[in-house]
Amino acid sequence: MSLSESASCTSTRASSSEAPMCKRLKLDEAGDDGDAGGGASALPEASSSSSSSRRKLAASKSNNNYENHDKADDVDMLNEKETASVASAVETDLCVSSSTSDSYAGNTSKQAAAGGGDVSTSSAVNKESSGINNCASSSSSSKINSLDTEFAARTVSSTNSNVSSTNNSHGTSNNNNSNNSAVMAANSNSAAAAVGGDIDESLYSRQLYVLGHDAMRRMANSDILLSGLGGLGLEIAKNVILGGVKSITLHDTATCTLNDLSSQFYLTQADIGKNRAEASCAQLAELNSYVRTLSYTGALSDDVLAKYRVIVLTNSDAAEQERIGKFAHDNNIALIIAETRGLFAKVFCDFGENFTIYDQDGAQPVSTMIASVTHDAQGVVTCLDETRHGFNDGDYVTFSEVQGMQQLNGCQPIKISVLGPYTFSIGDTSKFDAYKTGGVATQVKMPKTISFKSLAEATANPEFLISDFAKLEAPATLHAAFSALGTYVTNNGKLPRPWNDEDAASFLDVCKSVNADVDEKLVLQFAKICAGNTCPMDAAIGGIVAQEVLKACSGKFTPIYQWFYYDALECLPEEAIAESDAQPQGTRYDAQIAIFGRKFQEKLASAKWFIVGAGAIGCELLKNFGMLGLGVGNGQIFVTDMDLIEKSNLNRQFLFRPHDVQKPKALTAATAIKRMNPDVKVTAHELRVGPETEKVFSEDFFGKLDGVANALDNVDARIYMDRKCIFNRIPLVETGTLGTMGNVQVIVPFATESYSSSQDPPEKSIPICTLKNFPNAIEHTLQWARDSFEGVFKQAAENAAQYISDPQFTERILKLPGIQPLEILESIKASTLLDDKPKSFADCVEWARLYWEDQYANQIKQLLFNFPPDQVTTSGQPFWSGPKRCPEPLVFDVEDSMHLDYIYAAANLRAGVYGIPQVRDRQKVAELVLQVKVPEFKPRSGVKIETNEAAAAAAANNFDDGEVDQDRVDKIINELIKNADKGSKITPLEFEKDDDSNLHMDFIVACSNLRATNYKIPPADRHKSKLIAGKIIPAIATTTSVLSGLAVLEVIKLIAGHSELGLFKNAFANLALPFMAFSEPLGAAKNKYYDKEWTLWDRFEVSGEMSLQEFLNYFDDKEKLKITMLSQGVSMLYSFFMPKAKCSERLPLPMSEVVRRVSKRRIESYERSLVFEICCNDVDGEDVEVPYVRYTLP
Repeated sequence: MSLSESASCTSTRASSSEAPMCKRLKLDEAGDDGDAGGGASALPEASSSSSSSRRKLAASKSNNNYENHDKADDVDMLNEKETASVASAVETDLCVSSSTSDSYAGNTSKQAAAGGGDVSTSSAVNKESSGINNCASSSSSSKINSLDTEFAARTVSSTNSNVSSTNNSHGTSNNNNSNNSAVMAANSNSAAAAVGGDIDESLYSRQLYVLGHDAMRRMANSDILLSGLGGLGLEIAKNVILGGVKSITLHDTATCTLNDLSSQFYLTQADIGKNRAEASCAQLAELNSYVRTLSYTGALSDDVLAKYRVIVLTNSDAAEQERIGKFAHDNNIALIIAETRGLFAKVFCDFGENFTIYDQDGAQPVSTMIASVTHDAQGVVTCLDETRHGFNDGDYVTFSEVQGMQQLNGCQPIKISVLGPYTFSIGDTSKFDAYKTGGVATQVKMPKTISFKSLAEATANPEFLISDFAKLEAPATLHAAFSALGTYVTNNGKLPRPWNDEDAASFLDVCKSVNADVDEKLVLQFAKICAGNTCPMDAAIGGIVAQEVLKACSGKFTPIYQWFYYDALECLPEEAIAESDAQPQGTRYDAQIAIFGRKFQEKLASAKWFIVGAGAIGCELLKNFGMLGLGVGNGQIFVTDMDLIEKSNLNRQFLFRPHDVQKPKALTAATAIKRMNPDVKVTAHELRVGPETEKVFSEDFFGKLDGVANALDNVDARIYMDRKCIFNRIPLVETGTLGTMGNVQVIVPFATESYSSSQDPPEKSIPICTLKNFPNAIEHTLQWARDSFEGVFKQAAENAAQYISDPQFTERILKLPGIQPLEILESIKASTLLDDKPKSFADCVEWARLYWEDQYANQIKQLLFNFPPDQVTTSGQPFWSGPKRCPEPLVFDVEDSMHLDYIYAAANLRAGVYGIPQVRDRQKVAELVLQVKVPEFKPRSGVKIETNEAAAAAAANNFDDGEVDQDRVDKIINELIKNADKGSKITPLEFEKDDDSNLHMDFIVACSNLRATNYKIPPADRHKSKLIAGKIIPAIATTTSVLSGLAVLEVIKLIAGHSELGLFKNAFANLALPFMAFSEPLGAAKNKYYDKEWTLWDRFEVSGEMSLQEFLNYFDDKEKLKITMLSQGVSMLYSFFMPKAKCSERLPLPMSEVVRRVSKRRIESYERSLVFEICCNDVDGEDVEVPYVRYTLP
């Protein structure tokens, strides 16, 4: 790349840069990703509830790690503002490029004086940090000292690469090009988002809930060397950069060839002949402006290798692997070797002889409330109210809030022995004080140190991570095959020819010389396709390797120990592939043709698939589809997503860039894929899938498809798409992730069960009386805060807004049950239109102060009046014990930041509801709140406070047996008619967690923590509060890459036309453990009536038009079934108990007319058929279960 080219490519791209398992384990894609569906209306994210079991294994975050590392060594990511330079490629081998040709002015002179022009790197876990030493002179060109004369490294630090270390805080730069000012302005938002130079939570928010702040800080102090920028290397680099390491150096000595275009999506025809690392560097740098991204084309000398914490090799020969492996092991540098060969892959890890894991699984630490602790040589802890503690034998715990046995509170972690589901022992407690009451036991994550073998030792004595238990013997054979491949290439100068029997036999001989006891059939297959390459294999393995890189940097999660082998041979066409069919065609798909043959490539080109959702999974699916060449001929790719791009998406939805924020996801993703493969034909829709969009996604639309790939984030939309695929009898591939966990389920027509075939247990909810009066965990106070937000700023305002705009509103609410009409009218009168309608911001502050007093003082005083601290139950036990924590009323203090936080946020939010100008001056708010006169509160007798959950639930649902005060209702209505200002502008607030300027989370955090203070519950910081209150699904790019790659491998099988169920694989993964498992999909359950077997894929086909009577007769005569009930959707069209007059009226009518009259809806022109559900009796009068009816309209 020339100097001008280098400057050009970065300035145009970086100018606006800113710094679900099968049924039991179906997971949802993270948070806001790809929610393209939702059923009949804007459905909630059913999977994002913190208690959801349907698509979750466990929380992916731990805040209780007993980490003994030195926090002072952790590196903040955003202290430095480094603007890179472009140096002359003629005069130097080290080029530092950015969006302009400006030089490093802020720190270069000092570093040059120190004699360093090398790109120095640092470790995060075991190594001292060192600065980034780049010597550049001017904006044009200059000589730069490098590690050696062959160190041709191009730094593409995508504009204002804000990377810092504890000993390097340079913050100035010399901006000689006017373009740079625009770039710096574009980056200012990112820098500002990272308050105090810490992690940019607006970008990394979903990943932070997977890794945590400590792990990410260690990553931000780690430098990575990645050698080999083929498809696999690119996938690794993409995920590592998105993850947020300090820097990554891309090394390659190979030039781009046509074969690379099959999976290397950042290379184009124009890059053929160029160095792969250099050609890919600029686009990779765009993925994350906080990660310094360099290219290097020189030799990997010991001096170069010594600078890195992690070395990843993807394209090195056996000799180089052996040399680097020994050097890395001797110098405590983490080494990962990865290769993909056709449909085979290997991964090797060596993280040194003393590698510390701070958190082995990433699961949320378990805690349990204590009922008792015995006072003896082997103290036994019993849990409260038969609550299972959830601990495992050998876990460590610590204690808090224990009364009596004070020595336990805040103790060093104690190793426990589990005695049963409700008890565990903690050792000698005989010297402690006697236990009285209370207490919480909390699991502590203890560091674990493991020792890795060197590459040479591990090769001789391999230990394998098993992923597919149907292929237990395969890893040993593949271990020999990968080893033999290097020998074969050395001897023959090339890889075995695709599908060539002679080369395969020769390779088998070489392989047997390595290990005589190999699976010959597997080795022969390896030889025939090892010269090929396909994108979904690279995506899956690239995600796995990238996660191992992050483990090596952070000590978070358990690494692979030490070999992982994988194959996806089930993807191969069932018919044999002739060597002639696998010959190069001179196209970008040649490497793929070497695996699957030309005929299959033609099938891919003619395929029509629909991707539902363009979030993280959707982006990966689109990329894999595009690189496969799916739909480039007579086929087509369709994608839909109604969402716009948000900044938090950029951390894992890799097709989007900062300048795409607030653009439509589907359209932007489709455009990006077209750049990767101009042959792709993709149609993007900005629509939700559901009944409201069936005019677009009609029966005709689905009838043209070959399959659907879901990339959704809620259960309701998934169920809707599942039903559509069943009805249209097309395959569905379902993918979901949750942090480091994920699943792929493949649904094959007429063969497998569907997504909806099994149901998960209902979500566990928080009891109402716990929320209202007896919280004992921060989750309770956060839910209470969310309810408060919804009630005060949304529901009450919504009621008032509807009263103003809808003349029929009063009439409608009067029909509601119980005391709901009175409550709604009271809220309209009191909070909105009459009594307390604010006229100024001072009124909003007054309301906020009085509301604070009511919530945190008066209500607590009333509760303690009803149930004093020394209250006892009828059994003589203290009322305030166990889960009931005795609260204390708060006294307002304007100097207490939490108190003022609440007033500031609540007053401004109320002002926003009423269109009053907000005041964002805390001092002014403090002055106003001091002027508010707060009336004295006296608890009242006769106030009923429910302690029974059933009674509390009934009260909350307004199931009141008493009479509604109709006079009071009428009085309020008349007052509203006379005095309400119908010209008022009232704007209900929709809770939005990701906008830090809207004060929504500010209110939630203050509201929750104040209540937590009432009940002496440890408060939660903003980060944790956002996770729980915002119901965020943790997400990370590595998991998305792995599961999407595995999903597309199933798509390949479907396009190949596989019919044998055993060839398909449902996938289950938890990269943190690490754990991967594959299983054959469950077959569809079989039912029977008479002697006819049927499954969910079967149905009765009836062509209309016919009358209802004719329809009944049709089943009676043809199927020997007497219909007893007939329904369409929620409408009952016919039943045996229907009144005779109504029955006589409907029987002569055409079926379509019956539907129109009963459902009160018209049948749209795009509807080709109707679905009827029928209940039938057989000839013996017995109930029989039968399929549904597809009634085709004329």
